Amino acid sequence: MKLSVVSTLYYSQNYLDEFCQRCVAAAKSITSDIEFILVNDGSPDQSLQKALEIQQQYPFIKVIDLSRNFGHHRAIMTGLQHATGDYVFLIDCDLEESPELLTEFYQKISDHKDLDVVYGIQTKRKGSWFERTSGRLFYKLLSLLTIVEYPSDTFTARLMTSRYVQSVLSYAEKELDIWGVFVLTGYNQVGIAATKGFKGRSTYSFYKKMRMAVETITSLSHRPLYFTFLLGIFITLVSLGIIASLLYRKWIDNIDVEGWASILASVWFLGGMILMVLGVIAIYLSKIFLEIKNRPLTIVRKVYQKS
Repeated sequence: MKLSVVSTLYYSQNYLDEFCQRCVAAAKSITSDIEFILVNDGSPDQSLQKALEIQQQYPFIKVIDLSRNFGHHRAIMTGLQHATGDYVFLIDCDLEESPELLTEFYQKISDHKDLDVVYGIQTKRKGSWFERTSGRLFYKLLSLLTIVEYPSDTFTARLMTSRYVQSVLSYAEKELDIWGVFVLTGYNQVGIAATKGFKGRSTYSFYKKMRMAVETITSLSHRPLYFTFLLGIFITLVSLGIIASLLYRKWIDNIDVEGWASILASVWFLGGMILMVLGVIAIYLSKIFLEIKNRPLTIVRKVYQKS
C-alpha cells in the first residue's frame, strides 16, 4: 500500500523541519512505501530552499515549484495531480493541524472499508471575535445561497482514497473552490472532531477572505441570480404601490404631492439596486470569460525529485 502526503508551501520556512519530521514518523507507522509532494505556491520566503534541503534527508520528497503564486486551492489541485498513492493525505504544513491526525484518519478508514474520505472538523474556531463571528455568518450565508451541504469549520487535513482523488481531478473548471469540489465529488465521507492550533497570524487578509467568499458562492451556486430576479420583482411591486398611492392622493383626495428629498432618495436607492444586480451578473459573466479562455490551472516551473 502506497501513501502520498500532499502539502502546499507559502511562508512555510519556519514550519517545514518539524512538519516533515512528524509527518514522516506518522506515515512510516502505517507503511514503508510513501511519497511526499510539496508544492511551492510562489512563496516569497525561503520555503523552496528549505524544502530542497529537507529533500536531501528524505529522498522520497518531491518538490513542485510553481512559476508564481496561483492560490491555495490551485496549488492543492496541482499536488493531487502528482500524487500516485493508494491513499492521499492532504494537510497544511503550518502545524495548525497535527500531522499525527494521519494515523487517526487511517485507523478510521481502515475500520470502515466503505469510507473514501476522513477529514477533520474544528471543535472550536480560533482567532479574534470578528473572525469567529464572520466565519459563522459566512457558513450560514453559504447554506442559504447554495444547494451544497457545505460542512463548516473543516480542516484542510483529510485522508482520501485514490479513486476519490481521481474523481476530484475530473473537475476541469479553473475558477474553483476546492472545498466545494470535495463535497460535490460525493462518495462516503466522514468528519472527525479535532483541535486546531493557531499560529497567531493568517496569510489570509480580510480582502482575501471577502474575495474567497464571493468566489465560493458564485462557484457553487447560481442562486444569487435568482435572488436578484426576485429583488427586481419586489422593488417593482413596491414602486407600483407607491405610484398607486400617489395617484390616489392626487386624483381622489385632491392632495398635492411634494417632496423632492423623497424622490432623490428613491432614485439613489433604485440606482444602488441596479448596480448591485449588474454586479452579480458581471461576476458570473467574468467566470464564463475566464473559463472559456481555458488557461492552465497552474504552471510548474520545475519538479525537484530524487531519481
